[in-house]
Amino acid sequence: MSTETIVPRADALTFRAPEGLLTRGTVVVIPGRGESPASYRRFGARLAADAYEVRVVARPEGDLDAFAATLGDTTASARPLVVVGSDLGAIVASVLVRRQVLAADALVLAALPRAAGAESLSWDDELATRSFCPTYRQVLTDDPTVERGALAADVPAALLDEALAPDNELPHLILTGSSDPIGAADLPAFVHALPRVQHVIVNGAHHDVLNDLQHRSVAAAVVTFLERLRQPDPADAIIRVAHATWTNAD
Repeated sequence: MSTETIVPRADALTFRAPEGLLTRGTVVVIPGRGESPASYRRFGARLAADAYEVRVVARPEGDLDAFAATLGDTTASARPLVVVGSDLGAIVASVLVRRQVLAADALVLAALPRAAGAESLSWDDELATRSFCPTYRQVLTDDPTVERGALAADVPAALLDEALAPDNELPHLILTGSSDPIGAADLPAFVHALPRVQHVIVNGAHHDVLNDLQHRSVAAAVVTFLERLRQPDPADAIIRVAHATWTNAD
């Protein structure tokens, strides 16, 4: 069982590997619009249970340089150092790694958004846009630091363009919900231009793909990606299905 959260700052959470296990890598999580670090307790605890140290930082707000200054010490306690971002957090993660503010070994970009914000939504409609997971919906509803209506905010176009430039050599895992109504329109072009990428479509998932009904399978996909990064050749799959008669392949 992972060590329960150590809180170095009021706006950050850290999850450590179970006692007695060597830490297998470091994961920095950047939340999306409206979310708080508490939105990722479940995700952080699950990765920590597999012996990864997970640091969930505050959501990006204001000037990007000012946000970068709030990250504090991002030195990896163990390699690989992987930055995970969701929604605007994915955009910010990509930009900060490009600018070498974060010296990451790989990126996990979830729920990459389109530039235009969602239409003004009631809270019930916003929850439906985000996730169908009742537990996660309750977490958002009960958290006073969650900013309701945040998905209506536009993503700065220049930031989005910088994040989606295809000249990034790092390994990427990109996670997209098949039922995400506000996903990035030019995502396919970005994905196909990246030299080292896995693009995973999560069937039935909505915008907050890390926290929808399929969160266990999504976390497993992230752990599998992390484990591959530790291989001598990360391009080699760890598990290969030799034969299946009941799985539909896309």
